[in-house]
Amino acid sequence: MTTIHNLGFPRIGARRELKFALESYWKGETSREALTTLGAALRRRHWADQAGLDLVPVGDFSFYDQVLDMSFALGNLPERVQDFHGDPLDNYFRVARGRSAQGGEAHAACCGGVAAGEMTKWFDTNYHYIVPEFTAQTPFTLDASRLLAQLAEAREQGVDAKPVIIGPLTYLALGKAKDGSSKLDLLPRILPAYAQLLDALVEAGAQWVQIDEPVLVTELDADWQHAFNLAYHELKGCRVKILLATYFGQLQDNQYLAANLPVAGLHVDAINGRDDIRPLLNLLSPHKVLSLGVINGRNIWKTDLNAVLDWLEPLAAQLGERLWIAPSCSLLHVPVDLANETKLDGDIKSWLAFALQKLDELRLLGTALRDGRDAVKEALAGNAAALAARRSSPRVHAPAVQAAVAKIDANLGRRASAYAQRARKQAALLRLPAYPTTTIGSFPQTPEIRHARSAFKAGTLDSAGYQAAMQAEIARSVREQEALGLDVFVHGEAERNDMVEYFGEQLEGYAFSQNGWVQSYGSRCVKPPILFGDISRPQPMTVAWTAYAQSLTDKPMKGMLTGPVTILNWSFVRDDQPRAASCRQLALAIRAEVLDLERAGVRVIQIDEAALREGLPLRRAQWGEYLDWAVESFRIAANGVRDETQIHTHMCYSEFNDIIASIAGMDADVITIETSRSDMELLDAFDHFRYPNQIGPGVYDIHSPNIPSREHIVGLMTKAAQRVPAERLWVNPDCGLKTRQWAEVLPALANMVAAAKELRAAA
Repeated sequence: MTTIHNLGFPRIGARRELKFALESYWKGETSREALTTLGAALRRRHWADQAGLDLVPVGDFSFYDQVLDMSFALGNLPERVQDFHGDPLDNYFRVARGRSAQGGEAHAACCGGVAAGEMTKWFDTNYHYIVPEFTAQTPFTLDASRLLAQLAEAREQGVDAKPVIIGPLTYLALGKAKDGSSKLDLLPRILPAYAQLLDALVEAGAQWVQIDEPVLVTELDADWQHAFNLAYHELKGCRVKILLATYFGQLQDNQYLAANLPVAGLHVDAINGRDDIRPLLNLLSPHKVLSLGVINGRNIWKTDLNAVLDWLEPLAAQLGERLWIAPSCSLLHVPVDLANETKLDGDIKSWLAFALQKLDELRLLGTALRDGRDAVKEALAGNAAALAARRSSPRVHAPAVQAAVAKIDANLGRRASAYAQRARKQAALLRLPAYPTTTIGSFPQTPEIRHARSAFKAGTLDSAGYQAAMQAEIARSVREQEALGLDVFVHGEAERNDMVEYFGEQLEGYAFSQNGWVQSYGSRCVKPPILFGDISRPQPMTVAWTAYAQSLTDKPMKGMLTGPVTILNWSFVRDDQPRAASCRQLALAIRAEVLDLERAGVRVIQIDEAALREGLPLRRAQWGEYLDWAVESFRIAANGVRDETQIHTHMCYSEFNDIIASIAGMDADVITIETSRSDMELLDAFDHFRYPNQIGPGVYDIHSPNIPSREHIVGLMTKAAQRVPAERLWVNPDCGLKTRQWAEVLPALANMVAAAKELRAAA
């Protein structure tokens, strides 16, 4: 009998219940008890949603981030929060976001919070995790209370529970040694805590524990491979059965290592790593479970169930009870329930599967393997019909778009002149001071903005009323920037619900959900648009809003666009053609918008590529191909303008030191990046690479409510000037400000402008 199980479930709730509960708690509006009660209710509901699976994950629920959960379970708290006592949940939020609940901070009067933990992307996803921090002396002291409590809850509910934890090698690999020490030197210290945790889970009734080691799909040198053997040979003495889970990619040269680790089972991603399966059959011992991720846990298209059964049935015959099936990875990366989509186009909806529907697909596959295809004949026929309808739909394929892409040549991505010549012309036109100040694009999305947008969508506010409301908010943003004394303005993006969804709504080839929310970090959720067909731009998307903003001021107004690579990487992308083909279609659409902005008199245009690095394959050997078409797509979008038009791009939370040459190859006049949480560490790349253009290292951590001081900003920019010539530095926040409140933004930006003035005076 094939075992069916799940690796993880979305934690935010089908209606984003966790988001709203967290934000209410942080504001001091609700109690800790109310928050924890809501968390328990969500866990009960999610376990019920997974009924019928042979094993259900426990411990995948988190109030912020699963990596941060592991840090607290291991007692690995940054030194800056170790002196705070009281409820551990408050310390947890201090590390996550710099402070906990409003009004509940004894230290707020003196310091306004602590430095939040650094945040970066979870492998090649749009999920952000809090980076573990290490030194050579980091101690590890087990605190299993959170996981044990959730396991007890699940067992009381009658759940066949499989606790889920992040493995020791992945945990160490994802962390950062603050003192430059070797992370692997900590392995002998961390393993006893893991052994204690596994023993505690056995005592609490667990038979299987899922240990996630996705770092196995990356390139590991001999030291890390040896560390895997060392770690799991030490842990094999624990009485629990270990399912070692890998996902997001292929094992490739780590196949032998993974297959021979002393664990009871191995999970592999059969969506991205299908080529691993046959070799593994020859490597696995005859008693080891092989779990196959046969449902795509990262995209929302229906699975071709008949095709999966075609290759799965012979494996089931060969492996018998040793075959398990599951989604390829945690379902954290997809929305919860397609049934909540009452307005989505019927044809497109019939092509999709969200988390609950993916579990239905999994159950159906399990029934077919156990009882034969005839037992699910009607469901399989319906699945095949939906897939056939998608393949033949005229809405998917646009010959004119495909013809335009076929005409792309190298000249389309070249600026007329080299950067040095452009920079002189732009300086003469813009007349900016040293250390020019700007923001990344968005200003706070106030209750008034959200109310107007909701009323407009509901039909209770007409188009003229909505336009007037948005123009009022744009005018407010311009007034505030005038008062602050910023040098290059933005219009504030009041009209935009999301930096990707806004553009997708105006492009042909996209569809949109009502409740297709996915967690990005903490309480931050995004609703990725659904890229289902060939992309084109019927009409200008941003020109009227930007032109209106420019009419209110003599200061340069940036046109704000999202770049083709980021739109691609932050969408649910069609799986019936190469990603590169979709990206080039997007590049042509954004290029048309750039040229329309220029014709409207906009002289500074920012094309955000926040997700450029996110799309990198997990193995360096595959980076070249991706970077070639990703950089080409940006250049196609950006480089049709005149020399006098200044092109900016923005990248947030991207460790890009190892792709700095490709970043330079984008040839943007100005690049802005996140550096505030990393204390300018991202600028280490410039120690060895002479970056040719201008750069704005982010000095205001917008993901924290803490307000940076003028002195702090001056200190960060002084560090930056040691690596980048001062005449090529900008001063800006590290990301957009839509999630913050005006009461936080205004003093932070005032300090930023004051810091720039101090830097100019000292130059």
